[in-house]
Amino acid sequence: MDIENSKAQMRKGVLELCILSILKNAEHYPTEILERMKNAKLLVVEGTLYPLLTRLKNEGLLTYRWEESSSGPPRKYFKLTAEGEQFSNELAAGWRELNESVARIVEQNQ
Repeated sequence: MDIENSKAQMRKGVLELCILSILKNAEHYPTEILERMKNAKLLVVEGTLYPLLTRLKNEGLLTYRWEESSSGPPRKYFKLTAEGEQFSNELAAGWRELNESVARIVEQNQ
């Protein structure tokens, strides 16, 4: 079994929660989101992030605005909608519950 593949699958499962959490208190453009994930040692590439942002927007969880940039093309800033904030809160609560359950099982069996 490939351990790197298993780790990648676990990371994919939490990307949505991470993105919503990053956008919880402020709007960000994708490069900022990638940088925050990188700083948290959760490496994500643009090819993974952009489709996920588009899906979350299409589901009504995110909205965006364009802003002109002095250093290149306009930037698309994403932020949570009210529905996205509620979804983020529920997802975070579910994550905490799942994380505690998994930690209990792993700790009991190590």
